[in-house]
Amino acid sequence: MSTILSLAPQNVWKHFYSLTQIPRPSGHMEKVTDFLINFGKGLGLESFVDEAGNVIIRKPATPGMENRKGVILQAHMDMVPQKNNDTVHDFEKDPIETYIDGDWVKAKGTTLGADNGLGVAAIMAVLEAKDLKHGPLEALITKDEETGMFGAFGLKPGTVNGEILLNLDSEDEGELYIGCAGGMDVTATLEYKEVAPEAGDIAVQVILKGLRGGHSGLEINEGRANANKLLVRFIREAVASYEARLASWEGGNMRNAIPREAHAIVTIPAENEEELLGLVKYCEDLFNEEYSAIETPISFTAERVELPAGQVPEEIQDNLIDAIFACQNGVTRMIPTVPDTVETSSNLAIITIGEGKAAIKILARSSSDSMKEYLTTSLESCFSMAGMKVEMTGGYSGWQPDVNSPILHAMKASYKQQFGVEPAVKVIHAGLECGIIGAIIPGLDMISFGPTLRSPHSPDERALIPTVQKFYDFLVATLEQTPMK
Repeated sequence: MSTILSLAPQNVWKHFYSLTQIPRPSGHMEKVTDFLINFGKGLGLESFVDEAGNVIIRKPATPGMENRKGVILQAHMDMVPQKNNDTVHDFEKDPIETYIDGDWVKAKGTTLGADNGLGVAAIMAVLEAKDLKHGPLEALITKDEETGMFGAFGLKPGTVNGEILLNLDSEDEGELYIGCAGGMDVTATLEYKEVAPEAGDIAVQVILKGLRGGHSGLEINEGRANANKLLVRFIREAVASYEARLASWEGGNMRNAIPREAHAIVTIPAENEEELLGLVKYCEDLFNEEYSAIETPISFTAERVELPAGQVPEEIQDNLIDAIFACQNGVTRMIPTVPDTVETSSNLAIITIGEGKAAIKILARSSSDSMKEYLTTSLESCFSMAGMKVEMTGGYSGWQPDVNSPILHAMKASYKQQFGVEPAVKVIHAGLECGIIGAIIPGLDMISFGPTLRSPHSPDERALIPTVQKFYDFLVATLEQTPMK
């Protein structure tokens, strides 16, 4: 039995525990969808799955609250599947193993799924409770948010009827988010005909790991290392100085996660092996020196492997390396009027090269549509010069803040009344579903808030225990003080 079941508020943590027992990586929503539908129907509530695969559960107003504006409680059911290299875990089959470390709940070697499992658990607690005061409620639990917000994009007008949307998917308790960045997936691809390695060459696999990774929006400004950007520095020098040739490259696995690991196979003349191994050690020391205040420790190792049958032709290899080296990664600009908040950034997220195909995947973000266009055009230019085909997909606009929002004013007053301090009001550099849902259902009054989480897209993901109680209490008070129609 998980020790998190003893934590307060127990009605939230028990539902979160149930969610940890159900495999729910993005793209595999069948089990958690059935679980949520059965939960809603078990409470006698109207529960259904819409055309996009979202779960909707409706709970009538409590007596005397029928004249309040309808509230949509919104969270997403999927989680990011990330694990440490030495952790044995199948996200499609295995439960998440949780443990308590001081004031934090963590997972053993994997992502925790508090993003957005705690939001879903809070919704379940509200739906189950019989002692709360609230107007008409609708739970909107979306599918596959982490891989492209597919549930939000697929939502049809008229599926939900509320006038207020409370998104429970932000990561700092005591902060109310009233705007978010938009995003665009940039994918560069190229097909090539492999060539055979030179006679007498050997093959070496280099493995870079141990990086912190993290959320490519919320933590992009922390200066964390990107495994792909570090590896290209080694590859370029190996090619230039030791006659190395690139055979394959695998780095990163999620667009919205800063890549933590990358590995490549290069071929070299046998007589250059010792010098190449020296370069590996030099780079490991250099990377650890450069990132000593941020990443500890970075591991960069090499090992002999079987010589591959093919490798990347030299001219294509050089163009790919140059493009990866030149690719914009990290923060491009802060918001001029809010200089402590990132406006525009990109994450060189996934690189796959080998067997005649190259694919490079980037997530570009900006709360400014014009800067998003500037950034994506820059990325397109970079990879087009390498002869790659560049496609833009999955674009979504940002959520423009409304400082005069009625629910914002009500929640600010409620928070100060409960906790004695004003909540911070912010714009977040991440793609919240509010922007998409707000475009589908114009006029929604929207706020995003949640408990405190850290590193939500990495195995370092953790939830700050005391903030979960505050988050839930604040949610309950907000529902009780919802404005009248």
